[in-house]
Amino acid sequence: MIKVLEVRAMALRAFISDRRKGPAEKTACLLGLTLLLILLAFGGPMSCKKKAVEPEAATQETKGLEIKEGINDFEGVAKVAFGKYLYIPAVQGFDIIVQGQIESGDVSSLVDKEIRGKGVFTPDKPAILVADSLEAKGEDKVWRTVFKRTGEAVFDDYLDLRARDEFQALIDLAYDKPQSWEGKGKAKVFGRLIKEKVTEGGQQKEVSKIMIFDNKNNIVGNVLIDSMTDFAQYYLKKMRLFDNLWFYLTIKDTVEWKVRRFTDDLFHADILFCGIF
Repeated sequence: MIKVLEVRAMALRAFISDRRKGPAEKTACLLGLTLLLILLAFGGPMSCKKKAVEPEAATQETKGLEIKEGINDFEGVAKVAFGKYLYIPAVQGFDIIVQGQIESGDVSSLVDKEIRGKGVFTPDKPAILVADSLEAKGEDKVWRTVFKRTGEAVFDDYLDLRARDEFQALIDLAYDKPQSWEGKGKAKVFGRLIKEKVTEGGQQKEVSKIMIFDNKNNIVGNVLIDSMTDFAQYYLKKMRLFDNLWFYLTIKDTVEWKVRRFTDDLFHADILFCGIF
């Protein structure tokens, strides 16, 4: 800031002392000096901020977990767990599969605990670490072993990016256009998972539905959900901050016409996965 003031004073003195310039030249010079002073005044602090941010960004990059083929060490606080899937934000970009019994019960018992462990990475599963062993830090700050793998991981409901490419997005949906979904097999829809209470046979029960939105954010119908895989439920918890998601489905029976036209319930489906794309 001091340097900016010094340059401003020098420029002003030079402008006043130079009497050889005509009015037009002085006006142009004054405009140029004004622009220069504005750039100096604002450019200096911006440069300082940029220099202050760069070391921080560099530090964050070095904190990233470097994953190599084979055994990798990881550590962090577990935030989401369901079935055999575990999410630790510090292990960025990876879902951890815990195949086997956890000493404390099931994998959900690890949520909000500090975890360290070893995981196996293979290039054919680029977003997965298979937990080989896990330790959890107790309230007494002592690390205790809570899991040791004894068998091979099973990827029965895991849906990777390549498999997701096979799911086409359903468009132009409406209760009177069953051709939009019938015969599609696997597809994806954009919407919100909700729960409703309905009466069947004089008894109330809770059903899960996906409210489907079009590209103008209008509701165009509902999908009745019969089941969800553990992988889908894990991702639903992981994506809890998002109201609307892409749901990857196995399409099943079409709802009868007389019901469909009054309820906008289009068809039954099983959810295999959900995400932001």
